[in-house]
Amino acid sequence: QVQLVESGGGSVQAAGSLRLSCEFTGYTYKGCMAWFRQAPGNEREGIAAIYVPGGATRYADSVKGRFTISQDSAKNRLFLEMKTLKAEDTGMYYCAASPSGVAWWSLLEQSNYNYWGQGTQVTVAS
Repeated sequence: QVQLVESGGGSVQAAGSLRLSCEFTGYTYKGCMAWFRQAPGNEREGIAAIYVPGGATRYADSVKGRFTISQDSAKNRLFLEMKTLKAEDTGMYYCAASPSGVAWWSLLEQSNYNYWGQGTQVTVAS
């Protein structure tokens, strides 16, 4: 059984930083993993994804240059380093995993992901 557990969310001032972590168990670590977020009143959107174990990444334009997705297979963890946070980054952040690779152009589409965590809240005060 695959389980994903996010941590590291919290409240931060604009321009600040946070590092999210996703601990996974039962996952074969072959396919792709991603971070999604859902702001109040908005649909869930993909913001960063990575092939595992390959390492190639893709980012949404809204976070490119500010967020970095990374992995540590030895620790069964996926990370999202977030810098220069903005108020519009506020939302619930979810970790997701797929047991198969998908086309690079579709890495940020939630329909490609089978497994999801419960989410961790990020609040950025302006």
